[in-house]
Amino acid sequence: MAFARINDIVLHYRVRGDSAAPALVLVNSLGTDGRIWDELADLLAPRYRIVSYDKRGHGLSDAPKGDYTLDDHVADLAGLANHLGIDRLALAGVSVGGLIAQGFALRHADRLAALVLCDTAAKFGDADMWNGRIAAVRTGGMAALADTVILRWFPESYRREKPDAVAGWKNMLTRTPAAGYAGTCATLRDTDLRPLTGGIAAPTLVVVGDEDLSSPPALVRQTAEAIPGARYVEIAGAGHIPFIEQPGAMAALIDGFLRETGHSRPE
Repeated sequence: MAFARINDIVLHYRVRGDSAAPALVLVNSLGTDGRIWDELADLLAPRYRIVSYDKRGHGLSDAPKGDYTLDDHVADLAGLANHLGIDRLALAGVSVGGLIAQGFALRHADRLAALVLCDTAAKFGDADMWNGRIAAVRTGGMAALADTVILRWFPESYRREKPDAVAGWKNMLTRTPAAGYAGTCATLRDTDLRPLTGGIAAPTLVVVGDEDLSSPPALVRQTAEAIPGARYVEIAGAGHIPFIEQPGAMAALIDGFLRETGHSRPE
């Protein structure tokens, strides 16, 4: 395990692969930590320097009280890249991690070689929805919403076939600090990048599970259509975190895309 103090909070991160290989940084979703990327990272590590981390409020990273802004998350990501000496990178983010990745693409376009947006959008829900979720967590803790969230993360087929894995991912969710979860819900409540996504200049791949109930394909497609030249792909039979369910398919998609952009180790 590795830790760094970035913007006065401690972030937990992991690095796989050769330090001389092109960098790929992965940003996790709400209520998860960097471990959601493990199988995907193992598949891609022979060709890339893979960095996964627990965004603020999640996993082993600090969870300060109060609302977090998109700028907070983007500054954490940029600070971690600086700490690791990464000047140019490809970036993949899922759900709110994809929102953070969009923010990075808009603020640090000169550093971004390619962008992979997974089950995400430029705007999620409305203030009433997020305020309700924040209130539920602050009143009843993470257990108050865990069952509902799991149903939105994973399709029925995955829940039926892999009940032990689902139980493990539920453990991850319920052990997320309530302050960190609520603080990141505020990020989602307060962020609307729809007027700005047309300014994303990096080559962009947008991916969504076709059974995603948290970020439905129609919502994700709207964001893809707003980004010039973005490629849109649906993963059949997958839910909100498709690289947990189908890591091989996601690894092939990302590797093929990064090869096309030239951000890949030569054969």
